[in-house]
Amino acid sequence: MTVREDAIRRPDGSDGVFGVVDKPTAAVVIPLDGDRLHLVEQYRYPVGERRWEFPMGTAPERAEIDPAVLAARELAEETGLVAGRMELLGRLDIAPGMSSQREHVFLATELTAGPPSRELPEQDMRAAWFGTAEFEAMVREGGIVDAQTLAAYLLLVLRGRR
Repeated sequence: MTVREDAIRRPDGSDGVFGVVDKPTAAVVIPLDGDRLHLVEQYRYPVGERRWEFPMGTAPERAEIDPAVLAARELAEETGLVAGRMELLGRLDIAPGMSSQREHVFLATELTAGPPSRELPEQDMRAAWFGTAEFEAMVREGGIVDAQTLAAYLLLVLRGRR
């Protein structure tokens, strides 16, 4: 990622500064098997705590690759799962007030298990299946607070209402 400050002139003529975090496109994957969701848990340094979340990530070295390819890669890397079917649910702006990063959210189904191939910083990652009722209880109780995971789940719920 890169971090920069842009000097800007507002429409009213006043000057300002925007701090911007530039990161490449990311993918979030919702692995779904019947009524079960597969999540990963890892340590998130900026908040100093472990977080349960859907598998997600960017390509190495800021590469821009096809979001569907990236989603399949992140799913296999973090969970060992391979999806027989991937469906784009929507797109998210991560934090548009400070970051240029965008995410593509995919639903992964027809899953086949295999061994994960995690990157070095992900070696302490855990993975587990949760029923949707258990997932929603974790959200209500503050056990799942990752904004990207919550927004991705909303896209899944809205898909079901179509």
